Amino acid sequence: MRLLFDENLALRLASAFSDVYPGSLHVTDCGLRGASDIEIWQYARDNGLVIVSKDSDYSQRSSLLGGAPKVIWLRIGNCTTTCADFVLRNTAERIQAFLASDEESCLVLSHPRRG
Repeated sequence: MRLLFDENLALRLASAFSDVYPGSLHVTDCGLRGASDIEIWQYARDNGLVIVSKDSDYSQRSSLLGGAPKVIWLRIGNCTTTCADFVLRNTAERIQAFLASDEESCLVLSHPRRG
């Protein structure tokens, strides 16, 4: 499964995860810089991507609509790119289980020290 990193996350995260999630993209890679949440949602759905964001809007949309696209909500606050990388890498098993699940549409991840 490929990830689509939202604009609120560093562009380099998409390439940093190419070893785990090949073909992952940042919204900038798709010409979606400055696009609305709805446009990003539709792009992810139409292209089989999982949205990764620090924005709660996608989590709320996922709760209302369910189904595709899946959303990984990083509840890490004003955190460095290194922190986001740490959280995503150290929850890889959890992410894989989430991606394999037909029942879950949103996965909330936080930094272990931040709750």
